[in-house]
Amino acid sequence: MKPRRISMLAVVGVQVFAVSALAMSFFAGLPEPGPDNASVLSALTAPPVVPVERETPLRMEPLYDEPGIVSDEELAAVLWQIRPVQPRKELKPNHVEHALRCWGIDATFDDPQVRSGEELKDVLVNHGAFLKSWDNDTPPLLEERPNHGVTVRYDREPGGSVHHDHWLACLTEAGISLSEPVFLPGKREYTIEDVLQEALRDFRLDERETEWSSMAFGFWIAPVKKWTTADGRRLSFDLLAERLLRGHQRFGVCSGTHRVYSMMVLLRLDDEYGILSDSMRKRVYHHLENMRDRIIASQHPDGHWRSDWMEGAKALSDPVDAPEYRKIIATGHHLEWLAIAPRELHPPREQIEKAADWIIHTVTSDDRDMILSRFTFYSHVGNALAMWRGTRPAEFWRQYRKNHPYKKGETMPAFPAITLAEPDRKVPAEETTKSTEEPESEEPPAHD
Repeated sequence: MKPRRISMLAVVGVQVFAVSALAMSFFAGLPEPGPDNASVLSALTAPPVVPVERETPLRMEPLYDEPGIVSDEELAAVLWQIRPVQPRKELKPNHVEHALRCWGIDATFDDPQVRSGEELKDVLVNHGAFLKSWDNDTPPLLEERPNHGVTVRYDREPGGSVHHDHWLACLTEAGISLSEPVFLPGKREYTIEDVLQEALRDFRLDERETEWSSMAFGFWIAPVKKWTTADGRRLSFDLLAERLLRGHQRFGVCSGTHRVYSMMVLLRLDDEYGILSDSMRKRVYHHLENMRDRIIASQHPDGHWRSDWMEGAKALSDPVDAPEYRKIIATGHHLEWLAIAPRELHPPREQIEKAADWIIHTVTSDDRDMILSRFTFYSHVGNALAMWRGTRPAEFWRQYRKNHPYKKGETMPAFPAITLAEPDRKVPAEETTKSTEEPESEEPPAHD
């Protein structure tokens, strides 16, 4: 007898019956039809949301007011040099981000050539303002994601933010509101919270750069310690701290100095909100002690540090041949994290004074056009020195203007000349044994 063939129609019929039976058994377990059914089903696919209990972010308050490190006159001269006198066309988001984290959204200037904090903010959060600076051929800075998410285009293409979560971190430090509107192409309106939630659920521990994510998350969600990403992974500030501790310091952005600053931020937040475990706090603190010891040993005679500061004493016996802006990066960033660090994590006082003298002398001597071309690096100097006076650039500038009203054609404020402790000896090219090239993982010189 020939085998009996089963028709295709019969096979399909059996499959339909089986699927129908499975669906009926599933829905039989759901609550009776009612107004909450839609929300129950929606919750099965909704992205995780991290509770944020504040409308404005936490701010890292300065710990010191040290006129011996930077006087009023010196601070005014430095801030004059780093006012955001930036072009309206092709205004680089990275430069805008740095200007905002330094000056704040509330910054105002009498000089019409200087961009206010509100004007700078609009370039970042409003696609319409972005288009006024860039043309239609430039990809949008802000991009929509499913489930009401907003992400920021970070790349080195024109009109892009250079670093991951740098946009968010800088606006956070600038004092942005959680409910601040964010306008995407097509006039679609979101808020800063949509950007923050997308960043929290999209974060990966294997990101090349985690410095800015760590800061932004800490300033917004502390005392929350743990959260879940979109793909179900559990994250915590312990894991972020672990990631910052990993790898050689020279592979971090801006010669590893941003890692140090971010770790100091987490330690300060832990003081008040307990976001780190006891064991991780001890590891972070020990690491910062090690960083302190390295900058003690690597400071050059005239007060500056270079990009090889993490080598300790070797940075003096076998120095890298560094252009001036690399010295500005290292010295300015170290003064910045030291301004928020407890005194026990400081090098000796005279080393801080020498570093401040060197950088004040250098910044006030440099050409303004050159400063604007390297604005990202110089902005850290203004922020650092203001914090050493227990203030912020915009607050200090408002007070300064009360006694020194704006006058058209005015020049940089005068201050007593600074004599450096010991002029640094130039290293002839034939004596330089180290490569002058940065590691491949370091960002190109034009960016911070």
